[in-house]
Amino acid sequence: MGDLHRHTFTFISTATQRGGYSREQHYILAFGGILAIPLILAEPLCIKDNNAAKSQLISTIFFVSGLCTVLQTTIGTRLPILQGGTFTFITPTLAILALPKWKCPEIAANATAESASLTDPDEAWKVRMCEIQGAILVASVLQVVLGLSGLVGLVLKFIGPLAIAPTINLIGLALFSQAGQKSGAHWGISALTVCLILLFSQYLSKVNVPLIAYKDKKWKVFQYPLFKLFSALFGMCGAWLVCFFLTYFNALPTSPDEYGYKARTDINLDAVSSAAWFFVPYPGQWGLLTVSFSSVLGMMAGVLASTMESIGDYYACARLSGAPPPPTHAINRGIAVEGLGCILAALWGTGNGTTSYSQNIAALGITRVGSRLVLQTAGLLMIFLGLFGKFSAVFITIPDPVIGGMFLVMFGMIAAVGISNLQYVDLNSSRNLLILGFSTFSGLVLPTWFHSNPHVINTGITELDQLIMVLFTTHMFIGGFFGFVLDNTIPGTDEERGIKSWRKTVHGINSAYFSDHSCYNLPFCMNLLHRFSFLQHFPFLPHLKSQDQGTHL
Repeated sequence: MGDLHRHTFTFISTATQRGGYSREQHYILAFGGILAIPLILAEPLCIKDNNAAKSQLISTIFFVSGLCTVLQTTIGTRLPILQGGTFTFITPTLAILALPKWKCPEIAANATAESASLTDPDEAWKVRMCEIQGAILVASVLQVVLGLSGLVGLVLKFIGPLAIAPTINLIGLALFSQAGQKSGAHWGISALTVCLILLFSQYLSKVNVPLIAYKDKKWKVFQYPLFKLFSALFGMCGAWLVCFFLTYFNALPTSPDEYGYKARTDINLDAVSSAAWFFVPYPGQWGLLTVSFSSVLGMMAGVLASTMESIGDYYACARLSGAPPPPTHAINRGIAVEGLGCILAALWGTGNGTTSYSQNIAALGITRVGSRLVLQTAGLLMIFLGLFGKFSAVFITIPDPVIGGMFLVMFGMIAAVGISNLQYVDLNSSRNLLILGFSTFSGLVLPTWFHSNPHVINTGITELDQLIMVLFTTHMFIGGFFGFVLDNTIPGTDEERGIKSWRKTVHGINSAYFSDHSCYNLPFCMNLLHRFSFLQHFPFLPHLKSQDQGTHL
């Protein structure tokens, strides 16, 4: 297996020293984003207070994330990039579950006979999960096809910053109600969580903590940016600890009807005691998958958004790990493996897909450890810890306002990342301002109106009604669609649209320094490519011509 270490010249000296820390670090960095997904989906899936189901969902998503990380670093792009749950699938998932047929039985006044008959709480959430799983599985086939066929490059030629910015921005903005609902359980605790995260991530970001490592048969002290890397974890744990002391000294209300009760840490303690020590996730564990046309089309919006985001992550990861820019075959293979990961997530039933994690890519530039072996070990660690039921159950005891504070920061960052794509665009152009403003505002207005008037759509065809509702209540689809159409139809130069500078920034960083792309070769198959030259025509396999070129500095 080829190794990125041949290109990570500046990283080798520190990789041995810090590799042990990095495995746990990548797991912890991904932990907040991965954990947030089952907590968001719990209520619309009608799980509510079913702590056993929440624990199993958390175990499953960690298990599958680890599995997909190993696959991506081994046969995908082969970059040191971590895979985990994606927020791009959350918006269409919420739109699907908002349909009248999937409203929770106890709160839907006009629930269907099928929904009303589901008195078993386990059956109620599992049938909804199977619908989401089926939609993700079929929609993810598109991502696999885009990767294996090489069509992903063709699609991206028509997608620029003005299509990406409202799409990603609306992912964060669409989740404001979830953040507000959790934070509103106790605004004081939520504010404390936000303040602690800001303290560690911003005010103490340049403070390095001395740590000890064993190297060359002696103990050595090195400086480590602990606060900067684990700011979300420290902030959440700090607020969690405050809630524990407030609960211990009975400073919080003891009645469920009183404001602030959900800040207590003893509400869900039974989740830990009742959880099994070991839980082994397996495909089809929630039941037989169901597929509907409207759900699949809605989920495809999430697939396309995830694909766009991941391609940018590949280039960023290569730059920060000291590798050459990924060649076309590596990008195609990476997207195909992400699609495969989403299919595995659908089969196992995480309620979500998988994508590349940007926060772990940023850690590469700080730790200077650009080894895929570290990420493969982190993936195996996620698989291992996903098998412990009680480990996953511990996270259920985190009070709602602490989670809400984390959501405020996390979703705000997602929205800001979308806006950051506008740095390439000429914002003095009235054309660009019109496209941006209209697509973003429409992405907020239309879903809100359709949610408020669910019975207006009545074509006489139930499936068509559901399709219209899912698409027009998916914020990112509306914003991305208008941004894409207007940006490609209203006349404008590449410089004005930001296409030229965007592609130059993404593609051109390391190309002047490296021409050897052998680190992206698939393991154990190069001899096969030499023997059967026709295989080189597949867009996801390396070309032998590029292997004959040397590295020039």
